Amino acid sequence: MTGKTFLNALANGEKDILQIFLDLLSETGTAYCVVGGLAVNAYVEPVVSLDLDVVVILNDLKRICTLAEAKGFKIEKHEHSVNFASLGSDLRIQLQTDLRYQAFITRSVLKEVLGYRMNVARREDVLQGKIWAYSDETRRRSKRQKDLADIMRLVESYPELENMLPEGIREELKR
Repeated sequence: MTGKTFLNALANGEKDILQIFLDLLSETGTAYCVVGGLAVNAYVEPVVSLDLDVVVILNDLKRICTLAEAKGFKIEKHEHSVNFASLGSDLRIQLQTDLRYQAFITRSVLKEVLGYRMNVARREDVLQGKIWAYSDETRRRSKRQKDLADIMRLVESYPELENMLPEGIREELKR
């Protein structure tokens, strides 16, 4: 079973929503990078997730939303994200609108993740995004624990990244 087949089976995918979304970004010529758990999976042993967190050039956001709606995506706007969903899959696509992530795009690298070729934030940026997410006390506790586990996975695989961690997170990882 390929990574694509696995992900689509897991997401109850009647359609390959991830590929449709990546094609949409290509069609619009939008610069982007993947962040979050799927980006962590690009650098360490994969863990299953039905979330795709993406950063796009904010100037392209309206055009992407218009085209995505035309392709059948349901769009929900939130304070720091725009979420895309489709009846054809349980995969959740979240476009980060937090300005801190914009610089990640220019430093991203092309990688293969679960059979998909996509621009992924470099590992230092992925770690930084996870630090921001874990440090956000408004997030659900379960989400923050997943962020901490992702931080641990990255640091275990790339010990040189440990010097990026705030002291509180270093202490938390030692527990």
